[in-house]
Amino acid sequence: MTESPQPFHLPGYAVLQEQELRFGAEDSKAVDPHPLQGLLRFGPYSRDKLAAIADPIRVAIIAPAGQVERVNDLLRELQQSHQPRERRQYLPGFPGFSKVFHVNMGPAGPQANVELPADLTEQIRRAEKPHLKLAEALQHALRALRHQRDAFDVVYILLDKAWEPGFFGGDGDDFNLHDYVKAIAAFDGIPTQFLNEDRSLAYHCRASVMWRLGIALYTKAGGVPWVLANIDPGTAYIGIDYALRPNTDADSKFAICCSQVFDAEGSGLEFVAYEASGVRMFGKNPFLHRDQMMKVMARSLAVYQRKHNGAVPSRIVVHKNTEFKPYEIDGVFDAFPNTDNIELVHVQQNSGWRGVYIPKPQQPNGYPCLRGSAFQLGQHTSLLWTQGDLPAVANGKSYFKEGKGTPEPLILNRYAGRGAMDDLCKETLALTKMDWNNDGPYDRMPVTLNFAGSLASVVKQMPKLEPHSYPVRLLM
Repeated sequence: MTESPQPFHLPGYAVLQEQELRFGAEDSKAVDPHPLQGLLRFGPYSRDKLAAIADPIRVAIIAPAGQVERVNDLLRELQQSHQPRERRQYLPGFPGFSKVFHVNMGPAGPQANVELPADLTEQIRRAEKPHLKLAEALQHALRALRHQRDAFDVVYILLDKAWEPGFFGGDGDDFNLHDYVKAIAAFDGIPTQFLNEDRSLAYHCRASVMWRLGIALYTKAGGVPWVLANIDPGTAYIGIDYALRPNTDADSKFAICCSQVFDAEGSGLEFVAYEASGVRMFGKNPFLHRDQMMKVMARSLAVYQRKHNGAVPSRIVVHKNTEFKPYEIDGVFDAFPNTDNIELVHVQQNSGWRGVYIPKPQQPNGYPCLRGSAFQLGQHTSLLWTQGDLPAVANGKSYFKEGKGTPEPLILNRYAGRGAMDDLCKETLALTKMDWNNDGPYDRMPVTLNFAGSLASVVKQMPKLEPHSYPVRLLM
């Protein structure tokens, strides 16, 4: 009698609880895993905070000739109520900006309106490089608003669909109009919001548009919609990305290291850009020398200390989308000699893994595996599904934000740090809920890398780098 083969057993996996967000009421119970329901129930986190945000929020307007009133109509629409026509299991009705955010908003007035030339469409059509013509017109408009800076808080920029040939550069030119305008506006400390005709003005679900515009407007004016609940307040989070700037001198061309630092309450949510020459390349990925990494981390620490009365964080978490080389690890530790716990995490997007939820033998579920599923591969490596079924934001019913497909997990590789990998997974999962630039329940990547990647895109368009940090609201 031969012994039957033993079935193959994978190690057990965990399903992590969805992270709660904290909102505006002082009550400790002012938490909700659903960002929009939390805003409706408790108001934004910075509600009633001293000097948190201007009231009313004043919106300046840059628009095609004769179309300023279209933006004024949109601002009036933002004060009205709207019912969802999509994602109904997740998206609540929008009751009006003032009712959600507890501040008023409206146009800054004629002195803060700039109409672009009436023949700009024709100029763009005839231009050899349409993107340069459109960029020049918008830069001139922002320069005009600079003299009215005390009259407004945020600038709305309406783009005509006919200008689409100028939104991007031609072959071999990675110009991006959105990122270019963000770059030049950041120098003057001006938050901007682009409005596209087919999305902001004509999209069929007005509740979705108003939620997105409302959260963005409140944040860009200086408000904090929500923060993470139950996160160690002494921890600072830093994300690192890189940018290659074209049309610059060799010494300042490659690579700009972009880091972003903040804490659980959203304080110090700023970007730092650093010129680094002589960067090492492995394949297509750049890596910093020990002294370069130390300088970048030291500058991030200075941002944190400026926001926390000189205090040093008790724990540092650094996310990077490439591995940590030994000399980079040494550079991080050089920058934080007084910090007891430093975690260095490579967040890898392409894992090759998939996960299917099978509740009963031979019966795969109609929805993907649950968001928050975590599967440890080794002592310092885990799979983490940041996408997946999320009943916690749909009244207990299945809800998959992406709608279709089988989500791919992230791979978390820890190069330094201590503690259980499940704790690191919980924290990373929580950080996917901190993007204030959309109305969804989560992103795939933690906000550290999402925002650092945004800065990298903007840095490509900057003609020069100033040695100071930029608030995140300027680059959203």
